[in-house]
Amino acid sequence: MQTERKNKVIEIYGILLTDCLCVILSYLCALLLRYGSFADTDHPNTYVLVCVWILLFTVLYDTLVGSGRNFLRRGYYVEAKSVVKHIAGLVIFLGCSLFFFKEAENFSRLVFGYYIILETCLMCMMRAFLKKALRAGYRADKGRTKVMVITDCANADRLLPALVAGTEYDCEITAAVVWDKDMTGREIAGISVVADGGNVIDILKNMPMDEVFIHLPEVGKSALRQLIMDLEAMGVSCHYNIDVAELDTKVRHIGEFAGFTVVTYAIQQIDNRRGVIKRLMDIAGGLVGLLFTGILYPFIACAIKLDSPGPAVFSQVRIGKNGRRFKIYKFRSMYVDAEERKKELEAQNEVKGLMFKMEDDPRVTKVGKFLRKTSIDELPQFWNVLKGDMSLVGTRPPTEDEFAQYTPYYRRRLCMTPGLTGMWQVSGRSNIDDFDDVVKYDLHYIDHWSLSLDIKILLQTVLVVLFGKGAK
Repeated sequence: MQTERKNKVIEIYGILLTDCLCVILSYLCALLLRYGSFADTDHPNTYVLVCVWILLFTVLYDTLVGSGRNFLRRGYYVEAKSVVKHIAGLVIFLGCSLFFFKEAENFSRLVFGYYIILETCLMCMMRAFLKKALRAGYRADKGRTKVMVITDCANADRLLPALVAGTEYDCEITAAVVWDKDMTGREIAGISVVADGGNVIDILKNMPMDEVFIHLPEVGKSALRQLIMDLEAMGVSCHYNIDVAELDTKVRHIGEFAGFTVVTYAIQQIDNRRGVIKRLMDIAGGLVGLLFTGILYPFIACAIKLDSPGPAVFSQVRIGKNGRRFKIYKFRSMYVDAEERKKELEAQNEVKGLMFKMEDDPRVTKVGKFLRKTSIDELPQFWNVLKGDMSLVGTRPPTEDEFAQYTPYYRRRLCMTPGLTGMWQVSGRSNIDDFDDVVKYDLHYIDHWSLSLDIKILLQTVLVVLFGKGAK
């Protein structure tokens, strides 16, 4: 399930790093308590070797046993039992290793005793601290998974409080839909009711939303099938808490959500390992891009201001992943009144659909034409990439006006983080004259996403920018 996987990597590697830190600190303290100085140990090579063995055991144990599994759900008593099992395994492993390699006589039993006591206490405390830190971080994270609940009037008062109490810390119940009764404007368990079964899709397509939890036991299968297919068409993951065996759509995962059994439907899901690698690529690319932006900024800003009055950097609210709003940054390539003049030029739009493009746009300044031709105007977006609003590769983030006109089919473009570049940009860029073609490229990217595809698009982008292919 997407909500459970989202921060699983952080928890797994967080507890692994915490345990390794506890090993080093406890071991050093044990040596200091026994000898008073690291230089006074009888057999320094033995103590270094033992420390390496302990770290190796810790990595293998946490990885194979899965110490990070259900980390935030475990209570402190269960956590203490987990630590004790860890230490017990370590005692057996270390005892056998010292005996096998004939190093037992060279290793102080007092150091061993100190270490076991210190490691047990420190690991319990550090895991408790990590647990609190993660919970606090998830609560404060604006990027938490946003979940909408769709249920009926008979079950709303029971279901919503249970879901609010049972959801993970990286998940947020943001709104509810009561299918069979108009209760719009009311609150149940602190959750606002925003729609009913009659207008649910019209309301949901313009709301920030990552996933939907559905509990409609009395609704017919045909209505459920249509609802889930409409949501799936928008790129939204659906969790249904009873079996829908005859639904003709993709079943991605069967599991639990806040204690309820659900069937999760999704178009594309990025596993933890590839998701982390993609984000690391974004961070590295964002840092390098910002370095170049900082070097070029004084010259570009001076040229922009000499060419026309106004700020050097232009910002605009765009729509990001699953309807989230964020400010995108670009070097200003138009006159300051460009947005006001856009309405006068709409009749000359050269793109069919929800995009505006003109080959000789009178709003573009002389310097702006050069910036657009070379794509230099997009350099400040590396800040959006570093922040996580955008990725190096993704789909085009629409404006608020465009988003307001989206159909469920168009909305599926937003089920992945928007990108600085993408498949449609390297497949013709401004030569594309139909917005539906842009959507087709974006959906093809989403359905066939891989790290190798991202790398391929990045390399193609470099060639496109160098030769100015399709840029206007």
